[in-house]
Amino acid sequence: AKVLLPEALPGILNSVIITLVTLVNYSAMAGAIGGGGLGDVGIRYGYQRFLPDVMLAVVVILIVFVQVIQSLGDWVVRRMSHR
Repeated sequence: AKVLLPEALPGILNSVIITLVTLVNYSAMAGAIGGGGLGDVGIRYGYQRFLPDVMLAVVVILIVFVQVIQSLGDWVVRRMSHR
């Protein structure tokens, strides 16, 4: 039992990071159908009101947010890995 969790921890953390990125994706899609958040701002102000600057800003924010989550997660997984 002392070996199983430390060996499995990098894989578990990697799965948590992938889940967080997927949740960001789903929250943006939920906003597109009226759920609020960045997706809602992008659709309502950027697309429907023809403000491409707003749409571009929302897309860039989402890309940066996902990249930060992914990069930090990869760094943590590398630190926890025993290889």
